Parts: sequence; C-alpha cells; structure tokens
Amino acid sequence: MLADPVHHYPRPATRGPSAARPLARSIALALCAVLATGVATACNNTRVARIDPASVTDLSGRWNDADSRLVAQALVGQALEAPWLARASDQRGGQAPSLIVGRFGNRTLEHIPVGTFVKDVERALAGTGAVTVVASADERGELRAERADQQQFASAGTRGRLASETGARYVLQGEVQAIEDAEGRERVIYYQVDAALVDLESNAKVWVGQHKIKKYVDRRRFGW
Repeated sequence: MLADPVHHYPRPATRGPSAARPLARSIALALCAVLATGVATACNNTRVARIDPASVTDLSGRWNDADSRLVAQALVGQALEAPWLARASDQRGGQAPSLIVGRFGNRTLEHIPVGTFVKDVERALAGTGAVTVVASADERGELRAERADQQQFASAGTRGRLASETGARYVLQGEVQAIEDAEGRERVIYYQVDAALVDLESNAKVWVGQHKIKKYVDRRRFGW
C-alpha cells in the first residue's frame, strides 16, 4: 500500500519585536496628540474681567498702580501742609508758587515705572490749585519748538510770545527704595519713598517728606 502523501503547509509569520514597534509608536503618537489637545484647551481657558481702575488690587505684592497713586497723594498732602507754602505765597504777594516735578530714582531691584508715579504726583499737585506745576524738561523742548514754529507761521494775535515762560522756583525730586524679607512661602516687602522740595535759587531743601508701604505675602498651597 502506498502511504498518504504528507502535506506541508506554510507556518504563519510570527510578529517579532521589530514588527510590533510601528504599532506601538503609532499608539504613542496618538495618545500624545490627544494629551496635547487637552492641555492646549485647558491653557486657553482665559477669563478677562474689567474692574474699577481706582480699586486696590494686589496679586504679587509688588509695586503697582494703587501704590503709585496712594503714595503720590500722601506725599503731596504732606508737602502742602508744610510751612514753606505759606512763606512762598507771601513772598509772591499771595500768588501760588511755581514748581516742577523732577526725577524720582528707582533704587529697588524690581521694575518700577517711575514715569507713571511722576504723573500721579503732578496730577495730585495740579488738582489742589495751591501751586503752579511747570512743564518738565522733556515737555519744554517740544513746547519751545512749537513756539518757534509759530513765530514764522502763526498770526500775530495767536502766536505764543517768546521769553514769557513761567520759571519754576522749586523742584520736587526723590527716590524709591525697597527691602524684601522672605522665609518659605512667606514674604514681606517694604517700600520707602523719600521726596524733597528744593529751592532752585538757593538749593535749600524747604520740605522733606517720606511715605512707607509694608506688604505681607503668603503663598499658600492648594487645598489649604
């Protein structure tokens, strides 16, 4: 008898480590794309609310617009209550003395927009009517250029006269300093703003003022 022939069927190919890698890589890339989309969506969840510009809002404890405004008002109040104002007014026959707000130096390690503070001081001074605030050096340059242009192009009845500026008798200047102390999540920030009113003719300081701010910052963890 003849034996039945033996049929040899090809074995199915087995997936080795190299064959499984493309599939795993595709799955990993898909997961990364899903996670990235979720993170981007969460990060773009921004909410903006308008608040009163005059409100006091402290987020980091650093110098802010409220500090600038409140310190300016405090220093101007101190300056106008000092004896120099009555003497200066009497010397001018009852007229308000003229002054210019000079430079306030930033002696801290943080960025403080002293230009904003100077404008707050000017606004507080001019609002009282007790003094005449003269334009700053930068502003005078632009004004003089305009006045010179008027001499050539403006009519005689409308042009500004030359050599008729109001000179400042006093200059108000000062500086901002800060001391910071921190331990763990707690921090104390101390600001000291010093100001002096100087007679431009004699260099005498007719008034010296100071205002201080102290802030306590506690960065608590979530869940407290």
